[in-house]
Amino acid sequence: MVSPSQRRGAVEMLQQRLGVSQRRACQIVGQHRSTQRYQAKVTDPDRDLRAELRGFAERRPRWGYRRAHAVLGRRGWVVNRKKVQRLWREEGLRVPPKRRKRRRVGDSDIDAGVLEAERPDHVWALDFQFDVTAAGRRFKILHVLDEFTRESLADVVDYSIDADATVACLDKVASVRGCAPEFVRCDNGPELTANALRDWCRFTNTNTSYIDPGSPWQNPWVESYSSRMRDELLAIEQFDSLLEAQVLVADWRNDYNTYRPHSALGMLTPAHYADQWANNNQTKLS
Repeated sequence: MVSPSQRRGAVEMLQQRLGVSQRRACQIVGQHRSTQRYQAKVTDPDRDLRAELRGFAERRPRWGYRRAHAVLGRRGWVVNRKKVQRLWREEGLRVPPKRRKRRRVGDSDIDAGVLEAERPDHVWALDFQFDVTAAGRRFKILHVLDEFTRESLADVVDYSIDADATVACLDKVASVRGCAPEFVRCDNGPELTANALRDWCRFTNTNTSYIDPGSPWQNPWVESYSSRMRDELLAIEQFDSLLEAQVLVADWRNDYNTYRPHSALGMLTPAHYADQWANNNQTKLS
């Protein structure tokens, strides 16, 4: 400890931790008592500049001292860049490390890993799929699937499908089915975590079950449906226009529901399985 300020700190430390008197602490450290009691009267000439830099760092945490120097120059400060750098370091200012981006995750009423459909309209699964026209323009397909009967309830095809369009599709399906589902299972896409869908769920008393990010296996039935459509239609058909894509997707969906045997349903079609279940459970439903 060479400087008086360093010895002053050591004296204060001895007094606080060991409870010795100032006289004894000064003797141990080798500090004159008058020097220990001296209060500097010289003010920091850079006090205002330091305050300006601290305020700048608080307002712009991702900017460094170089941009701070440029902004100070525009505000009328006449100061050297090296001085700004020195004061910036003395104040302990630094650009904080970049934080990992937060993933948008929906609030689930039940864990998607344990949710299992027990009857028609118990769980509807939602998912999006993409393809392109012959001109190279990408379009989007919204799938809505009943997990119990495996019926495709809707396949919306458009260039853009936002949260409002998703809610409009669900409203239309609910009006045709006569009820809203008890649960919707979907991923954490922006259309599916938006307030529009949350409001629709609240108004229709529908619970949500969001899968974990990057876990498509937690939404298996609609993923399987998307895979079948990709394999049997999208991978072999070239669409010259959006209208052609809408027509062919609607035809394929009708064929899937009414003609294509489904292995998980005992080789029945989804529509036949739904009718059979309704006939066998008519007493329970009434």
